[in-house]
Amino acid sequence: MDWKGQKRVEQIMQILLIAFGILGFIAGYVSGSFQTMILVYGAGVVFTSLIVIPDWPFFNRHPLNWLDPTEAEKHPKLPQSAAKKKVSKK
Repeated sequence: MDWKGQKRVEQIMQILLIAFGILGFIAGYVSGSFQTMILVYGAGVVFTSLIVIPDWPFFNRHPLNWLDPTEAEKHPKLPQSAAKKKVSKK
């Protein structure tokens, strides 16, 4: 899952959980049953989990391009002389 997909999943999760929380409260209030409220909200949590937990292909529309390992060896992040200077002197 890419970064934009993670952001999308977070937004979908928040929207669905809030919506099912409100829906569960209304259903429980109308029926006068705490059990109905918990069942509706629990069903919403299960539904939300089925949507956001698996790594669905539409959450990976902007894949990251990783650097090839051979290219990483050719161009190290820090030059060797700079890496040695970073060692703390006691």
